[in-house]
Amino acid sequence: MKKLLIIGYVWPEPNSSAAGSRMMQLIHYFQQQDYRITFASPAQVTEHMADLAAIGVDKQLIALNCQSFDDFIVELQPDMVMFDRFMMEEQFGWRVSEQCPDAIKILDTEDLFSLRHARHDAFKQNREVTDADLLRSDMAKREVAAIFRCDLSLMISTAEIALLKRLFKVDESLVHHCAFMLNEQQLSQKNPSFEERSHFMAIGNFRHAPNWDAVLWLKQQIWPLIRKQLPKAELHIYGAYPPPKATALHDEKAGFLVKGWVDDAIGVMQQAKVCLAPLRFGAGIKGKLAEAMVCATPSITTDIGSEGMQTHWPWAGAVENEVNHFVEQAVAHYKDQELWRTASKLGPKNAKQQFNQQSIYLALTQRLSSLIDNIRSHREQNFIGSMLNHHHHKSTKYMAQWIEAKNK
Repeated sequence: MKKLLIIGYVWPEPNSSAAGSRMMQLIHYFQQQDYRITFASPAQVTEHMADLAAIGVDKQLIALNCQSFDDFIVELQPDMVMFDRFMMEEQFGWRVSEQCPDAIKILDTEDLFSLRHARHDAFKQNREVTDADLLRSDMAKREVAAIFRCDLSLMISTAEIALLKRLFKVDESLVHHCAFMLNEQQLSQKNPSFEERSHFMAIGNFRHAPNWDAVLWLKQQIWPLIRKQLPKAELHIYGAYPPPKATALHDEKAGFLVKGWVDDAIGVMQQAKVCLAPLRFGAGIKGKLAEAMVCATPSITTDIGSEGMQTHWPWAGAVENEVNHFVEQAVAHYKDQELWRTASKLGPKNAKQQFNQQSIYLALTQRLSSLIDNIRSHREQNFIGSMLNHHHHKSTKYMAQWIEAKNK
């Protein structure tokens, strides 16, 4: 049986974040391809992490800057190693190459970390992000270098692939578009009607800066204007790890209800009349908006929210960046049954076009098979990757050995 080692930045929490959910989708895909999977991470275990043993995945705690990882991977001898985010490739990539040079190296970016950070910085300065922000960014240099060093990077957003090609001259052969992978049952929900639903909802892990900013924007500017027009409506806000500053925003009188953790995100999405996702910075594609689509819940979001999730069908709701327009669309979709039904029908259509598990599995299988069959020539053609591997491995190796010796 083929072996896959996944090196996780964190342990997967499918009910806490889109990243955790996507990781579980990837695990399921590789199990379907008959890989024996070991999930290793230096992160602390958490209360909401998936029960990996229950689905036949081996779990391994690993240490940073420690030779114990070398011993572990030599014994495991994986055919393929997947790094969860570029930081894991930085830490462990040179050790993988040194101990298992024939192993295929895959990077799962989740989203472009450097793009998210550049947008956040620009947002704090009240301006648009520019190419120069990314070209000057140390984080972009690190992240793009990791993409070059790996044999293939899985990208969740077509917009991010286009950015990598245009700005950083990343070759097509190094990236593969791999969106959320939803099965037929997930894409064909029996959803409640307009009459069976009530209230607005917002959802997102509170530890994720774009989500916290969205909650604040809702509280301070958007919700008061919606509530003025719909005095009986409520906004239910869900998400993992709400800090005290978030729960302090809970206000029964204003209908602003911070609910926090929810076991069944799909269930609450189906009960809501409209999903609000006023995201002002961020990257990747949004799990909450994919869930809104499959639940036939109209969503009001921004250009950032809808990025990489548009199809030839119209958006299932509205995309607005300005407060008054956002409020106008939120109220209209809440009150107008015909407008609501039109948007509601578009949701599952959009989801089926983008997230069909079968077609994504097929494309990924073909890509990986081709890569495995031609790995030697693939690596020879990626000279920048070879060069970066050579220099990075030397510098990272000596730094890690210095830290290791110091720790003794």
